[in-house]
Amino acid sequence: MDIAAMVNELSGDLGDKAYEVSDALARIGSEEVLQAMLTLLQHPHAESRYMAARTLGLMKDNAAGLEPLLDAIKDKQNEGQVGELLSVLEGFDVSGVYVELFKLYLFGNFKVSMIAKDLLDHKDFDITPRVLKKATKHWNHYSNNVKQDDLFVLKKAEVDEIFEDLTAFLDDQMPL
Repeated sequence: MDIAAMVNELSGDLGDKAYEVSDALARIGSEEVLQAMLTLLQHPHAESRYMAARTLGLMKDNAAGLEPLLDAIKDKQNEGQVGELLSVLEGFDVSGVYVELFKLYLFGNFKVSMIAKDLLDHKDFDITPRVLKKATKHWNHYSNNVKQDDLFVLKKAEVDEIFEDLTAFLDDQMPL
């Protein structure tokens, strides 16, 4: 298969077979495909950026795509598609990016917040005292800069439960 031709099908105006092409590229999963998808994450068309992220999320060896995808999620040009890009993280080992996901949970719009919370609830993470400290710092920043309304009270209850769980986990990890 001609990888360059397949990548070209995900560039610009997408055809009817874009998802099939994405699936095929993910199955190929070569370094060439990985590099092409990383380049496509910067494409001017939002649909092409999403297809690149989707393909990366479906690849088996996609660890090198995690940081660029997180950068794409933070990029202002992707502001309208953060939820779609974030959902692709389901296909990645996100064990080392708890704090980044926690920040998206706190500061994202409703859709982004819910997707980030789902990832936080269902993925495995490398939790350390430093991770808890950083998450607490972001919570303090959030709680000091938002309206203290009913929605805040609900989020505070969720965050209190998260921090209790993390603290209990860390306490269980400490040698007696």
